Amino acid sequence: MLTPPETPKRPTTREHHGDVVPDDYEWLREKDDPAVVAHLHAENAYTKARTEHLSVLTEQVFEEIKKRTKETDLSVPTREGDWWYYTRTVEGQQYGIHCRVPVAGPGDWEPPVTDASGAPLRGEQVLLDDNVEAEGHDFYSLGSFDVSADGSTLLYGVDVEGDERYTIRLRAIDDSGREFADVIEGTAGGAVFDPSGRYVFYATVDESWRPDTIWRHEVGTGASDDVRVFEEPDERYWLGVGLTRSRRFLVIEAGSNITSETWLLEASDPTGEFRVVWPRKEGVEYDVEHVVAGGRDRLLITHNDGAVNFELVSVAADDPQGPQRMLLPHNPDVRIEGVDAFRDFVALEYRREGLPRVAVAKVPPQGLPADATPDDTLHELAFDEALFAVGVGGNPDWEQPTLRIGFTSFVTPTTVIDLVVSTGERRVRKQQPVLGDYDPARYAQRREWAVADDGTRIPVSLVYRADLVEAGTPAPTLLYGYGSYETSIDPAFSIPRLSLLDRGIVFAVAHVRGGGEMGRLWYEHGKKLHKRHTFTDFVAAARHLIDQDVTSPDRLVAQGGSAGGLLMGAVANLAPKLFSGILAEVPFVDPLTTILDPSLPLTVIEWDEWGNPLEDSDVYAYMKAYSPYENVHEHGYPPILAVTSLNDTRVLYVEPAKWVAKLRDVGADALLRVEMAAGHGGVSGRYSAWRERAFAYAWLIDRAGAHPSGE
Repeated sequence: MLTPPETPKRPTTREHHGDVVPDDYEWLREKDDPAVVAHLHAENAYTKARTEHLSVLTEQVFEEIKKRTKETDLSVPTREGDWWYYTRTVEGQQYGIHCRVPVAGPGDWEPPVTDASGAPLRGEQVLLDDNVEAEGHDFYSLGSFDVSADGSTLLYGVDVEGDERYTIRLRAIDDSGREFADVIEGTAGGAVFDPSGRYVFYATVDESWRPDTIWRHEVGTGASDDVRVFEEPDERYWLGVGLTRSRRFLVIEAGSNITSETWLLEASDPTGEFRVVWPRKEGVEYDVEHVVAGGRDRLLITHNDGAVNFELVSVAADDPQGPQRMLLPHNPDVRIEGVDAFRDFVALEYRREGLPRVAVAKVPPQGLPADATPDDTLHELAFDEALFAVGVGGNPDWEQPTLRIGFTSFVTPTTVIDLVVSTGERRVRKQQPVLGDYDPARYAQRREWAVADDGTRIPVSLVYRADLVEAGTPAPTLLYGYGSYETSIDPAFSIPRLSLLDRGIVFAVAHVRGGGEMGRLWYEHGKKLHKRHTFTDFVAAARHLIDQDVTSPDRLVAQGGSAGGLLMGAVANLAPKLFSGILAEVPFVDPLTTILDPSLPLTVIEWDEWGNPLEDSDVYAYMKAYSPYENVHEHGYPPILAVTSLNDTRVLYVEPAKWVAKLRDVGADALLRVEMAAGHGGVSGRYSAWRERAFAYAWLIDRAGAHPSGE
């Protein structure tokens, strides 16, 4: 099947602001239409035939990923209460197994270790085996996982379709493994027990897949008896529910892309009324952490009210709208991203000079002196690599004396470190195993700066095999980009990526505006009516790599997913001659059609990111000018591979399906691959995900002109 399937044209029109737009392929949106399903299967058959020559390379890359990965392994246990919790994997099994072992005593803060085989720990108790739960399903995702404070009951929420709607169940953690009668369907992820274990708090979604309602469920009762405790009528806002680390407060967070609001409830009174911390104010975002200082309950609030890069203040927990104490004032060169509070210390995460940072401050029992300055209390963790990523994670216990952090770079596998806060000692608990002969000294990473059309310097990060890439000689190169939602693409290690680097491919990341790498204004200057900067920054990065002889147009491929898929579609229209291939994964390539329809999943939420073209003709015209689907024209596209998922609720499959059909109308060589049992994140199960990645990498290797066998 080497001829693309014919996509019938069934003309419809869209009219807004006096602009009538014809659309031949909108009929593909009807997911339940047998003709649509048949067409998607035909597209898959065509893509399979067209990429048959890559089957050996795909299998080779898959085997490389598999051989480099320690398939039977164990995460570093994390203490919460009287237990050490961890997840382990077993060779040949797709999913993880969630387990725990008891702590040795109240002072036991040394995580248990296993031997090199990754065998179960002594005294292990299996809480949930995802492999068992996934049996009989083509897709499986765990969206909620919590254990009651007394350790007796497990809460878990599962999605077996890929649509991110989870069914919650409860299970006794004992020899019986008894399933409770409680079953709650159609929930969002992130359900939690209250500290008593008597109640479960969870969110449900509306018809647009927006988590809009928080419920309280009493264990042992029917879901029909659940109590609605909070409902958000504004369609721009998502809801979430949780607990402070101190377990003192239950927390409801409401957030749009630009505004947030937090509500607290004393956890000792789970049936009481939540109270607002700060009433929402358009354009103001804030996060809340509970801390005890000098015997007093305080709230640490990170906010951007009059502080574009955010600042940190402290308020009384019983009077959050009262007097504020400034802890960290706004700094135009530092983007504060969040704070984590513990009994004896706080950890701060922030960005400076395009990289994430972590700092720690002790909390004296008597509280901080009134005249204390940040320099007196805050100590940044230093690392000896020029490019890196560091972050706080796996720290659920209020009383823990250590701070767990994760460190990585393009060349350093992910490393789990426990910082002993009282002494500053760093205890390396584990580094991601890389089997075989991996030697980080063979690889190099560096940062360069491209110059955009308006003179803005755009950071571009590169990693490559130093012995396979010769300075001044264009090499096959993969340029990756995202550039939306203030998401930062930081340096991070990847086992699958080694299959590219070991074939002499340079991997580069264009840190374009719309992301968060360079602070909040970096994001603001790449959204709404500044969105075009995201696309032109990426083009500038590509031209820079070509001008510097890092690569050449016949050896440069591009990759992006979701909003990064929009970026791929836009640069295909802007600068098709710069690339030898473009991989667009779950691509948002028909943004105007989507954003104009508030009945579609998540549309209204997105207006704060892209603008509202329904009400604003300027936004409509601006979006229409960059929409990949609406700007397809005859100008010689490079080969394009679009990958999507049938059950994706964030970027619907119809967008790349329409885009590929329209690309073919102008003679483009475009392929569409549809995962028929997957969601926005692609297929589930690690082996399936590796195969999906191997297929994509094989296509990229081929289009970049790299040697298929590597070394």
